[in-house]
Amino acid sequence: MPRMTAHRRAALAATALSPLLPILWAAAPAQAHGAPTDPVSRVYGCSPDGGAAARSAACRAAVAANGAPFTAWDNLRVANVNGRDRQTIPDGKLCSGGLPAYKGLDVARSDWPSTRLAPGAALTMRYVSTIPHTGTFRMYLTKPGYDPAKPLTWSDLPEQPFAEVKDPALTDGAYRVRATLPSDRTGRHVLFTVWQNSSTPDTYYSCSDVVFPEAKASAPPPATKSPAKSRPSASARTTAPTTAPSAPAPATTAGQDRSTAPDSTPVASTTGAGHGPSAPLLAGGAVAALVLTGGAALVLRLRRR
Repeated sequence: MPRMTAHRRAALAATALSPLLPILWAAAPAQAHGAPTDPVSRVYGCSPDGGAAARSAACRAAVAANGAPFTAWDNLRVANVNGRDRQTIPDGKLCSGGLPAYKGLDVARSDWPSTRLAPGAALTMRYVSTIPHTGTFRMYLTKPGYDPAKPLTWSDLPEQPFAEVKDPALTDGAYRVRATLPSDRTGRHVLFTVWQNSSTPDTYYSCSDVVFPEAKASAPPPATKSPAKSRPSASARTTAPTTAPSAPAPATTAGQDRSTAPDSTPVASTTGAGHGPSAPLLAGGAVAALVLTGGAALVLRLRRR
């Protein structure tokens, strides 16, 4: 009997197994590959498909720390987590999902390729997936005060996601996950996305670096102008000295010291009607009348002689 070649033995084995292939294929878990491309995730941005982002200093450092490029950027998944994310994924390894093949994604840096967002704005995440599957997306945003220079830990994230979306439609090869961003974030943060499949036992993890505008410093108060000099009140105007020309002073009355009146002010020149002359003036007139009367009498007496 001729000797059977290795090639013929392999062909016979394949023929014998062919009826079992559909069963084996159905038993194998389906692979729901995917990752966010907008806001760009670290695993996609640093992959060979990431374009300019892949050439950034942070991505080069991540690949060096990883020891291999992130070619399988859509396969960062952990099986059988069943919602126990915090118990399964260790602190400091959230971006890699704790998988050694993606450890370079956990490098703590503040220059990862990022996407600019506005606090409180509407967000539509584009999550590319090569195979459609049902599941729930949970989105977390690092707390205010997050330090990107330190490894990401669960304590950097709120207990509850700011958005949870179940079974969004797959359109043009991507899920569109819509949510409203928190309104109290500024500076650099991490958008941490968990996609827990319901049609497979897999859960996917991703980190997208985002930047919010810094809070604007409050403007200094406007310079105050010197207050305009206000006119004195009525009471102040009656007592305050003035250099403006004054009206002639009123006439002094009896018993008033004239030496206090200005020299140019006529005394008793404005005496009101119904008032007689002052006492000194009346006395002087009487004396003059007596003198005149006495002189006239003397002249008459001398002529009679």
